[in-house]
Formats: sequence, structure tokens, C-alpha cells
Amino acid sequence: MHGIVWFRRDLRLSDQPALTAACKECRQVIPLFVFDEPLLQSQVFGSACVNFMLGCLEDLAESLAARGLPLQWRRGEPVEEVVSAAREWKIDVVYWNRDYEPRALERDRLVQQRLAQMGVLVRTFKDHVVFEAEEVRSATGEPLQRYSAYRARWWAKWQATKPPVLPVPSGCSGDKAVPLSPPRPIPTAHELGYEPLTPWIEAGERQARKRLSRFVAGPIHTYVDGRNRPAIDGSSKLSPHFRFGTLSPRTAVHAALAALAQGGRVSRPDVLTWIDELVWREFFQQVLSAFPRVVDGPFRSLAVPPPRQPGLERDRLFQAWCDGRTGYPIVDAGMRQLKLTGWMHNRVRMIVASFLIKDLRIDWQSGERYFMKQLLDADVAANNGNWQWCASTGTDAMRGYRIFNPVLQSKTFDPQGDYIRRYVPALAKVPAPAIHEPHLMTDGEQRRLGSRIGLDYPAPIVDHRQARLEYLALGKAAQR
Repeated sequence: MHGIVWFRRDLRLSDQPALTAACKECRQVIPLFVFDEPLLQSQVFGSACVNFMLGCLEDLAESLAARGLPLQWRRGEPVEEVVSAAREWKIDVVYWNRDYEPRALERDRLVQQRLAQMGVLVRTFKDHVVFEAEEVRSATGEPLQRYSAYRARWWAKWQATKPPVLPVPSGCSGDKAVPLSPPRPIPTAHELGYEPLTPWIEAGERQARKRLSRFVAGPIHTYVDGRNRPAIDGSSKLSPHFRFGTLSPRTAVHAALAALAQGGRVSRPDVLTWIDELVWREFFQQVLSAFPRVVDGPFRSLAVPPPRQPGLERDRLFQAWCDGRTGYPIVDAGMRQLKLTGWMHNRVRMIVASFLIKDLRIDWQSGERYFMKQLLDADVAANNGNWQWCASTGTDAMRGYRIFNPVLQSKTFDPQGDYIRRYVPALAKVPAPAIHEPHLMTDGEQRRLGSRIGLDYPAPIVDHRQARLEYLALGKAAQR
């Protein structure tokens, strides 16, 4: 048989189910990637995400070429491009790994329908998650709506099955290459309509595996505390690699658990806490799969305070948040890190999201869209799930409203202000604890430290205490 392996969110060779099956079952194999022109034109994602994807594709193309299998690529409407490629190359079967986003599910349904009309087989595989939504259900077979219940069943499933990691397929070689014209170079970000950038986190499968190795050898063993400290390298920063599939979640879980078996300086609570973060990722994937309506609105119908009405004041506050000029240093550091690097520490993501929704009273969907355009790891399920969690409209079991105090969060998780100084140079000379509330410094202190409030650094755009009281009052009114 002649087969296509349609690469999508799985840009690697190791533990790649679709590629493994194709190399085992087909006499000739064509690796294919399709640049989704309508998605690129929509500008849903930003330059950081697109540049990271291109780096992953370059790495994949090099790895395939080294084995004698050139990566073919096309640009256009995905359904038409895959069908056209199958017809042009006289393909018998198309392989791909499943995607769970609503738009992707509809795309794949149409591709499968069109290929079936041509007599072309389709084989699809689980890959983006360890367990698909249907594999982790309640006792009655219903989707789980609380993370705690999902986590318990996920771990039970893991203990019962321990999904293996697949090696790079031995049949992935030039013996299976099809004599086609050499592929053109991977297009640049500029050619795709995006600004060229150098990703802050190195792209590609080889870099993903290096980053995983470094993490499980060190930071994972202090993860419970380190994950909350934005000034240190305490998290894995693997989220962009999971987003584009340069690293499989199975590989990551096995690597973390292997660290427990090696002895030495090992912390079981820290390792398991990091794996639980991967379980959160899968939980949000199954929420999206089971309840696709969340992309258009709240997961649960809960009376929450209404967002601020559209207008100049709302736009001014939103722009100050986007630019990192709110007068709350931890918020501003996070937003500037996001704009500069395409990434933001998870603790700070929660702080800035709470501030936008609860302090500024701006709809969570605006924050969700802004993050999608800025993030290296822009992922619909994770981004939507986290924003709804912060907005008190998601799967969170907590009653009432979780409102983060940005000053208290700053003092707790960046006590010396090292993270703030890294991204807010106007506060570089301000010592702790004044750096957390620089507007409280005297005029003389501000001049001496080069941090004049209102000139070098903005005054707080809202008073947190007052904003919190107003939010809670509106919440009570909404529940009447």
C-alpha cells in the first residue's frame, strides 16, 4: 500500500502512533503537513506561536530527511489539500493522530468522508493525550465535570494500563520513500503573513527531549514550591512542546515516574504534582471534547457580576492591562513577559486573569482571545479551561468567586521582586518590600530610585480593595 502520514499536532518521530503504523503497514510512505490557510488568515494565533510551529517543522523535516523521507507540505484549505494529495499521489490509505478541538473534528470528518468516496482508507490514532475523553468516565459513563474525580479515575486507568512509549519506527527509512519532486523549503513566518521572531523556548523534538531530561534531573524535585516562583526556573516550560506534539504526554509521564525509581534526591510529592498538571491538561481536553459549547460561552450557567460595558473607559483599562501598565508590578511583569517572550509563568497567568476579570471587570473572553494571539503554547482547551476557571464560570467546584489580591500574590511568590525587576525596568532599583506597592513610596524615594509614579511607572489604575468590594456586591445583586 501507498500511504500518507498527515502530521498536525504531532511534529516528532518518537512515540508517533500514526507514523509507526504507516511504516509497518505500507510499502511507501509520504509524510505531509498542510498549512491551514483559513486559520492563518484568521490571525487567531500570533507570531510567537507560528514561529514556534515553523521551528518544530524545520526540526521534523531534518529528522525525516536524515532517514530518507522528505516532508512534503502544502498550503491551502486542509480538506481540499489532503484530498488533492491523495488523488495526485494515488494513495491507498491516510494516517493521522486525532485532534479534539471542534473545528478540527469537523475538518477530519469532512476529509474522511471525501477520502471514502475515493476509496481511500483512513486510519486514526490516539496521541495528543494519554487517555481520550471516552476512556475516563464516571461510573455511569458520563463525562466528568470535576477535576478531582477525573484525576482519581485517570490515575486508576494509568495503573491498570501503563500505556507504553513507542520507539522511532524501524521502517522509517528511505526504502519507503516515494520518488516525488524535492519539497520546497519550509515557508518563513513572513511568507505566512506573520512577523519573524526567534522563539524564547527552543523548538523541535530534539530540544523538547533535552528540556524534559533537564527538568526531571533537577527542578521536578522541588516542583511543589518552584512552580509558584516566577523568578526561578522551577517549571518545565514544556507546554509549547505538548501543544505541537514534539513531545508526547506518555513520554513525559514515564520520564517523571522513572525519576522516582532512580533513587537519590527524589521527591515523590513534587513528581506526582507535576504529573497532575499533565492530568489537568487532559481534563481540559475532555471538557472541550464532551462540551464543545465552551468555546463560545461559559461552561456553567452561574450568576456572575456583569462585565464592564463597552466604551472608552473599558478600552483604556483593557489596553493598560495588555501593555503591562496597570500600576500593579506583578501584573505588569507578567503581561510584559508575555508580549516579549510569548510565555508567562502559570502562577502569574492566574494573577493577571483574575485582575482583568475581577478588578477591571472586563469579560474573560477578551483575555482568552488576547492570550491566544500572544502565547507560544496557544491551545484552545487549556486556554479556555484556565480562563473559565479564573472567571468562576468553568468546572471549578468552589462556590463564590476566587479573587486574587495582586499585592499579596506578589509578596508571597516574588518576595524579593526579582521577577518584577526582570520585566519592569522602571522598578529595577526599587528594593523589597516597596517594589510590590511602589506608589506608596514618598516623592523623595521615587526620585532617588528613578521610579516616579505617574512618569516612570504608572499609578494603580484601580484600587484593588474597592474593586473587590464592588465585584462582590455586583455578584450578590446578580444572584437575586
